[in-house]
Amino acid sequence: MIQASTKQTRNAGRKVPTRRISFEASLQDLPKHFAADDDLVASHLMAGLSAVFPDGEDFFVRSVRNFRDQITDPELKRQVAGFIGQESMHGREHRGLNDHFGKLGYPAKRVERLTKRGLAITERLLPAKVNLAATAALEHFTATLAELLLADEEARVLLGHDEVKSLFLWHALEESEHKAVAFDVFRAVGGSERTRIFTMNAITVAFLGGIALEVATSLLFDRATYRRGVLRKSWRRFRTSPFMTNAVWRDLRDYNRSDFHPEDRDTAILIERWREELFGPEGALNSKLTTAAS
Repeated sequence: MIQASTKQTRNAGRKVPTRRISFEASLQDLPKHFAADDDLVASHLMAGLSAVFPDGEDFFVRSVRNFRDQITDPELKRQVAGFIGQESMHGREHRGLNDHFGKLGYPAKRVERLTKRGLAITERLLPAKVNLAATAALEHFTATLAELLLADEEARVLLGHDEVKSLFLWHALEESEHKAVAFDVFRAVGGSERTRIFTMNAITVAFLGGIALEVATSLLFDRATYRRGVLRKSWRRFRTSPFMTNAVWRDLRDYNRSDFHPEDRDTAILIERWREELFGPEGALNSKLTTAAS
């Protein structure tokens, strides 16, 4: 039984604001290959990631909400509320982006439906605490990639289209802001290290394998894939990108360390920089906010 006096979050000062935002009006002229230099693989990869986000984010919200009544620390309660608000907005905006991807010929809407069905099966078959462990593991994946995007200009350039870049930067900032919330909830409700690490190993295989299969299938139905030299050149470029370095893999696998915590990687300065750039007094995305952050 968790006592009311127990501190359940490692960072009581963590801010997790819900920003109500809309990118819909700025995505109307999205080209088919929107990544930098019309890059084939990068475009399909980003469309593939976006396709799994809406129902993935909904799954994260449900997994954390299942244990909300066991949280006694008021600071973690506040962070959970922010986590739910942020993830709900991510799902909504990526669903809208996926509508545009579907019109351009990407299988985004079909992948959405498959993701929803797959996660429904997962929730029926696995204990709620294992689903929470899966959420914490996937949050580490998204936070690792998000922080690379925020820190590395070359990674940001790869995103290409300004509005896609803006949406992914907003998403990346908020993934960094709430990166430890699901992890802290898992710890607070008595999740074991064995479950945490085993689940991450299973997620690593399933997530990376699933995304690779999704992107490969998507590429098969794109005529540009069959133009001489296009796929080879694009794949070579992706393999040398910041997303495919040993450092990224080490950061991902760091999750299996016995004393790991997401806050071990201090990104406070990085987060403050992007809060200012995107939502400060002269923030680049202020015009897309529909209401003030809460």
